This record gives sequence, C-alpha cells and structure tokens, in this order.
Amino acid sequence: MKPAGNIWIQGAGELASGVAVRLVRSGYRVVLAETDRPLAVRRLVCFSEAVYSGRARVEDVPGTLAEPSSVEFRSGKVQVVVDPGGALIPALEVGVVVDARMTKKTPENLPHPEVPLIGLGPGFTCGRDADLIIETHREARLGMVISTGSAAANTGVAGLVGGKTGQRVLRAPAAGCLTPLFDIGDIVQEGMVLGHVGGIPVVSGLTGMIRGLVHPEAELSPGVKVGDVDPRGSAIDPAQVTDKALAVGGGVLEALLRLNILPDRDNDSGRSASAGRKLTE
Repeated sequence: MKPAGNIWIQGAGELASGVAVRLVRSGYRVVLAETDRPLAVRRLVCFSEAVYSGRARVEDVPGTLAEPSSVEFRSGKVQVVVDPGGALIPALEVGVVVDARMTKKTPENLPHPEVPLIGLGPGFTCGRDADLIIETHREARLGMVISTGSAAANTGVAGLVGGKTGQRVLRAPAAGCLTPLFDIGDIVQEGMVLGHVGGIPVVSGLTGMIRGLVHPEAELSPGVKVGDVDPRGSAIDPAQVTDKALAVGGGVLEALLRLNILPDRDNDSGRSASAGRKLTE
C-alpha cells in the first residue's frame, strides 16, 4: 500500500504551485520536482524559485529545496527537489503523481508503478498516459476533470488578460540570460526596454505591471518566454495565486476524490490506510 496523502507533483511552475497550495491547505503532503534551471516567469507564485534561492513561499504555504537523499513529505509545507525525470518516485512513498510539466505535447513517461497519474492540460490521453486529466484552457471549461479522451489542444496563443493576448508576453530575442532593468511589480510603459538577453533589448509591448520575469540565472533560447506585463496594472497582485491556478487546483482535488484518495490528517509520518485505486483498473 502507498500512502494516499503523499502527492508528487512533477513541475513547480505557476499551475503546479497553485495545485500544491490547494492540496496543502486541504491536508495533503506535497513534493514538487523541477529542473536545475527553471524557466518560470511568475516567480512570486512559483515554488520553482526554491531551486535558485533555497526556499520559496506561495501565499501562506512555505517551501524549501531538499537534497534528493533527504526529500520527504511533510504536513503544512512543501519540499522542492531537482529531479526532472521523476527518478525518485519509485523510491518514495508516493500516493499519486500529478504531471504538471505543461509541455503541451505527449509527455515523457514518469516512473509511477501502481500509482495513479493525473495530467494537466494538453498532451495526455486517458488510459494511455494518465488516469485523469485536468483541463487548463480557459475557453474549454477550465478545471474540468476529464476521464475519457484528452484535454483541449494547445492553441499557441496567450490567454486574454485585460483585453490583451500576445502583446503582454515578453520573449527572449537571443540565447543567453536575462539582465533585467526592472523588478516584478513595477509599472512600465509601452516601448520601454525592460532588460537585455545576449545584449539585445527586451521591449514591453504595452503599458502595465510586470507580473513576471524569468530568473536571471535561467538559460534561455531564442523565443522562450521571459516575462509578462499585465495591462490591469496595480489592480492585480503578482504574489497572489491566479484564478486559473486555483481552478486547476480545484480540478486536481476533485480528481483525488474520484480516485478515493483522501488526506490523512492524523498521521504526519505519511502512512495511510488506503491508497485508492487507479480509475482504469
């Protein structure tokens, strides 16, 4: 038996972190796995920031970076580990795997023997590489739990925020690292140079608040997203989990309940009487 309350989340970006926050608040124990140079943009709401700084807090939930040899599931907080392929999953007492890498294509398989897998967004097909899927597209019933088929396909178009789509996204004009001239939370004007990558300026496409910037140590390739300017300006809080991430987190909670996987609030050691079953069994 695997302990049901222990949830492994592959990925620690914006949606993965929103899911983690909702699960921790609901009594589950969470470990998130990341690459050694995460490309998260909305870093104030991403546990991936712990890879660079050793710790991160998303709203009221704290997180710390753990060594692979000492990672463990804890109540009330999360641990982040550098493990891009999920190699540690078979060695730990994992109850469920949530694949939140958001590659938007058929995912590389994670080792999860006898453990249900919940996939986020496009690329997954129920019965092939996921037991359940959570819809991540705003226009296709965001947060819906899918038990047959796949999520909506990736459109390649940034979601509509404040009446703007692609204009709000900042992309790397060259390979290299971002040298920022502003910080997350700053108000900027359309046409301002917000930083440089490979000596080439990154220019804001609109007026608004910088909601996210990739970490200066992240290694970038041309065209990779490096920032996000929100046209709503000071009306938003860049340190607050987004409504989209909350909706996806709610979908994961529903999926866990469908799988009969409940948090074990009475035992911090991570042991539970029931691990639930795969929906496909």
